[in-house]
Amino acid sequence: MAENEDPRLRPSPDYGTLGPGSDVSNSKLPDPALRAPQDLARTIRRAILIIQIAALFGVLGLATAKGQVASILEQVGAMLGLKGKPVPASPAVMSPHETEALSTMPAQAQAELLLERAINHYQGATDEIAARVDGWYGHVKRTPHFDSLFTTAINANDLRVRAAGIEIDLVVYNVPKTSDSVAKYELQADEPGGDHITAMWVLGLLGNRGVESERAFQVLMRFVHDPDQRTRYWAVESLGYLGTDATVPVLLEIFHDDPSPVIRERAACALAQSGMLSQEQRRRAVPQLLNYADDASLDAQTRSWVFQALADITGQRLPNDGAAWRNWYSSQR
Repeated sequence: MAENEDPRLRPSPDYGTLGPGSDVSNSKLPDPALRAPQDLARTIRRAILIIQIAALFGVLGLATAKGQVASILEQVGAMLGLKGKPVPASPAVMSPHETEALSTMPAQAQAELLLERAINHYQGATDEIAARVDGWYGHVKRTPHFDSLFTTAINANDLRVRAAGIEIDLVVYNVPKTSDSVAKYELQADEPGGDHITAMWVLGLLGNRGVESERAFQVLMRFVHDPDQRTRYWAVESLGYLGTDATVPVLLEIFHDDPSPVIRERAACALAQSGMLSQEQRRRAVPQLLNYADDASLDAQTRSWVFQALADITGQRLPNDGAAWRNWYSSQR
């Protein structure tokens, strides 16, 4: 990543490595979604699991009776939380003390606390953000902690949480949700030598929040066939966050036709999981994805992404076989 590049302008997690010979290594794309908080948490969980397993084998070495071993395994399974439904640590409701304290906290602390609570699905957190966000302009800045929270929020499984992250990100950019902001960033996008990446990103976020969505779409469309791969990449990413109905057929076309596997992959992600499309909008892509499933003009990697996108959109786990998917889809109609 360039020294002064905004770490928030990184893509959401992609569909996996493309292997040697792809154009990824030679591109100027941002480092693909290195999620420090998620990686750290994953590392800690693995370390704890290793320690627990080591302890388990130590105990099992002392447990010679078959009944003892079964009992120990059952207890350890319960301890690790590997069985049954998730067990809440506490009710996902903001405490009255916390809510009362919000008004005494600086805007930065309010925004970061509420975004963290929204990520964890605390009841009322997104409502509090909606009520307070307009008063945060000029008072919330980019910090490493916010960057980490924002990365987690825009990959949440709840569109309300993603929307909360977008709202606060616009505050951090100090971009009011107005037509004047759209006009400003349209000029920046079109300016030779301008910061096209930031301009496209902000336009996507503004359009998602209902500010001149069609105008934002038209600006982004000017870049989807740009000769520069990095520019096309962020046009696709921004279309995904714009999240309007009009973006679905465009993303499908890019997924099928763009010469770069990097761009095709991002289009697939935007259709299947990342960005701001709703489940209903994503399902509208299924018929065309079924057409792509046996398309001989697609390379093997892209066809594998077709099946991955179908699985992500539908929640089904079927073989990478076009006929199997078409049979399933027909049975649902």
